[in-house]
Amino acid sequence: MPSHVQFMVDRVQRDVSDDLLPAAEDGSFDAYDTRLAARLDGRRHALVVNSFHTFDAALWSRERAFFAGLWDVVGLPLTGAITTLFHGTYEHSPVGVHKDRFATFMFGLRGRKRMRFWPSKPWDEPVSTKVDYADYCGESFTADVGPGDLLYWPADYYHVGESGTAAPATSVNVGVPREEHHVGYELEALLADHDPNRLTGRSSLDNLLPLHDVPVTAPGPGADGLLSPTLPEGLTAPVESLHAFARPDRAARRVTAVSLRRWTAGGFEPVPAAAAPRPLGDGELLRADPRAHIFWGTDGDGGTLCAANGHHTRTPLKHRDVRRLSRALDATRPVTVAVLLEALSPGVQREAARALLQQLESFGALHREP
Repeated sequence: MPSHVQFMVDRVQRDVSDDLLPAAEDGSFDAYDTRLAARLDGRRHALVVNSFHTFDAALWSRERAFFAGLWDVVGLPLTGAITTLFHGTYEHSPVGVHKDRFATFMFGLRGRKRMRFWPSKPWDEPVSTKVDYADYCGESFTADVGPGDLLYWPADYYHVGESGTAAPATSVNVGVPREEHHVGYELEALLADHDPNRLTGRSSLDNLLPLHDVPVTAPGPGADGLLSPTLPEGLTAPVESLHAFARPDRAARRVTAVSLRRWTAGGFEPVPAAAAPRPLGDGELLRADPRAHIFWGTDGDGGTLCAANGHHTRTPLKHRDVRRLSRALDATRPVTVAVLLEALSPGVQREAARALLQQLESFGALHREP
């Protein structure tokens, strides 16, 4: 099972995909539902896809545009908003009644889904979730969501999703972090970059520690009975990252890079992967994407860190030339690469500027015109 996907049949979580996930051959959710109903003999099921926006640039772009107005009012979240797809015929959310640290916007796509809410924790036991909650339904209230509906609830509400009908329902939740923010989240972001192929929906340390590839086991004693001072192989990368912060220049560069990526990601991280850079000729026409702001900062070695759409690159160009290049780009009309290069200071490396344009295009900040 992919690390960002959960699939449950009745109340049992599956750990292998076993043809249970949507496939390109299905072509639609209707066809997928038909195939799955025969495959599971009508049993209830739940499909949950975490970090949903990470795998589709168009979806990520629409979400970023939708929430930009909110960020203008309340500020950019310290950690990225999350996107989760829910689909299936499950009786209720697999985790049961729970409370998130996120204020949630729920978008109804297919079928009907019922959300049940409690303004405060309805039980006294020292547990955070309840799968069997029938005894507490009398204290709750509900809201039904259908295709095209948008439902919002605050972060402090306990809630559970239920099937509104016997037919499959599909919805996407966007969660905005509001409570229980820990400094550890920031430390994790500084230490490790998310690998979209190993998303777990938990934290970046899951990506930093190669738990699926390298065993994190302590070395045993040698023949002489003495323990080796060697670190377990799986902990080598985190320790090296921590040691890097003993050098102020390395720490400052990493802080700058993470900050640039966060601001240009628009509140939704991890971001979709960048495309492979393609060569740019002098006659190629480029147009700036008005939604993709290009930010830059010093890298401490005389060059510049430049970011767009949640990705960053280093260029040997000085700040003033990155600024000139950025100003020469236009969102209303295409400009040739030759004209953009003419905007640079005399003597500036034209090939370095061309390489930067290629990187920005791969980030989706620039688009080629016919």
